[in-house]
Amino acid sequence: MALNEKKEVALINALSPQNRRLIKRLESILLKTENKKRAKTDPIPLASPDITPLEIESVFSVLATPILSLGPKLPEFEQKIAAYAGVKYAVAVNSGTSGLHLIIKALGIGKGDEIITTPFSFIASANCALFENARPIFADIDPATYNIDTKKIEVRITPRTKAIIAVDVFGRPADWKELKGIAARHKLFLVEDSAEALGSEYHGKKSGSFGDAAIYAFYPNKQITTGEGGVILTNNPELACLCASLRNQGHDKKSSWLEHPRLGYNYRLSDISCALGIAQLSRIEEIVKKRARVAGWYNEALKNVPGIHLPPGDAPGIRMSWFVYVIRLADSYSKKDRERIMLGLKSQGIGCREYFTAIHLQKFYREMFGHKPGDFPITEYISDRTIALPFHNNLTREEIRRVVETLKALL
Repeated sequence: MALNEKKEVALINALSPQNRRLIKRLESILLKTENKKRAKTDPIPLASPDITPLEIESVFSVLATPILSLGPKLPEFEQKIAAYAGVKYAVAVNSGTSGLHLIIKALGIGKGDEIITTPFSFIASANCALFENARPIFADIDPATYNIDTKKIEVRITPRTKAIIAVDVFGRPADWKELKGIAARHKLFLVEDSAEALGSEYHGKKSGSFGDAAIYAFYPNKQITTGEGGVILTNNPELACLCASLRNQGHDKKSSWLEHPRLGYNYRLSDISCALGIAQLSRIEEIVKKRARVAGWYNEALKNVPGIHLPPGDAPGIRMSWFVYVIRLADSYSKKDRERIMLGLKSQGIGCREYFTAIHLQKFYREMFGHKPGDFPITEYISDRTIALPFHNNLTREEIRRVVETLKALL
């Protein structure tokens, strides 16, 4: 909801003349950018945040105060995002990776313990185990959804297994009914990496509400952004309290400012970032619909193009919140073919990227754990053939047409 006129006037009056001039200039640039018809030769970026005057005004409202961090915007953002996800507690942090780390530490997982997770994800979902000297144990993925294959988890469980970290890959919820059943049967913690899935739903419940704890992430290519940032979600008051202490150097509410009863980290999220997040969150349904519209345009333009598979989308009980738009090349294309096609797209000013590189085959994972090609064949097969195409809220049909025509020529 936009600021009403009285609040806008009060906000503007609170700013210095220099800041008032700057905010008017920024709004003018935004309007010109929105109204400008993009040239056919302009670069098409892989991603772009959707920033409006509301976000600019919200950030400037914090800059006009003496409190830029640990101020009132932090609890406001936490309360609003917890309410949106349908959980009791939220702890804002400076990245989704930090959130996963604090969850692992707060759950008491450490040296010698194992965490089952997916090898097809951003590397943070596995690295968080290493931060506490635990070991990530991979289970291969479902080729239809790219999420962890629940049928392959239980054979990976050992007496050292303490948790499952499942990822809502590309904004499509994992099979949370099966995951909760496995975790309950084996008395394991269940952690939801929903970094890419803010706004998605699984049988009427929001992603981020299924595990013992979960995270969202707010990097600029996500559904909403705080610049950099993330949040821990949980219904466990002790876990929330401990994570809040750990993110702020181990400080807690009972201690004086410079007393720290436990080892902690500087994982705080500033009020500036929280103000940006609050403004973005107020537009989340608009944003999810915009992204679904762009994905729909891609699906329509690509549905009859030979040589590619469209990305997994909505299904019964599944509401997709699109994070990226990732096609998969057909069996007849190799990894080298994928590289040639990506180079061709980039040469035409079209952003693209492989999504994802298999975690177990990344250099230090191979050196540390001895992983080799063939360990997780479905992940490796899909990882070699995926291409993320330009995707953001305000991508136009003309830009999509240009991407698709270029792709078809390269195929």
